[in-house]
Amino acid sequence: MTDSATLIPLDNVDPALVEALLDRAFEPERHKRTAYKVRDGMDWLPGLSFAAIDAAEHLVGTIQCWPVALTDPAGRKHPLIMVGPVAVLPEAQGLGYGQVLMSAAIAALDPRAPLPQVMIGDPEYYGRFWGFSNAHTGGWQLPGPFEQHRLLARTSNPAVLPEAGMLGSWPG
Repeated sequence: MTDSATLIPLDNVDPALVEALLDRAFEPERHKRTAYKVRDGMDWLPGLSFAAIDAAEHLVGTIQCWPVALTDPAGRKHPLIMVGPVAVLPEAQGLGYGQVLMSAAIAALDPRAPLPQVMIGDPEYYGRFWGFSNAHTGGWQLPGPFEQHRLLARTSNPAVLPEAGMLGSWPG
């Protein structure tokens, strides 16, 4: 893990620099991904979104968290926080910036009323480090193609998670 990372609030970074980093980490075609459809029209949450700056004071990574909701079959919306994208420049991947960013976003959640978190990612990786699991998301749908086993949720009380529903923006 890198010791040289400085984390700052993402809203302190020029949005053009963030977009350039995201393009390099995920390619410009990233806007066609299902996760973008889920959070369409929403602004990321400033208190849970961060930028990683390296020792040379260059932007090397970002994490954004978004307000989303799972609409159950009865039409009730269950608010969640969508974690991601977690983006690190290709030349800085594997140095621990992503882990530092994920840990910062999770630590910034309000422990008095933490909303469940959801993400699309590798279940083994995100489960091992932060407790994300696909155990409760098998009946969830997204507004586009996705791999069901990669739809992950994290909560201290799984009973609050609906068994089925469509994930989308909040409010939406």
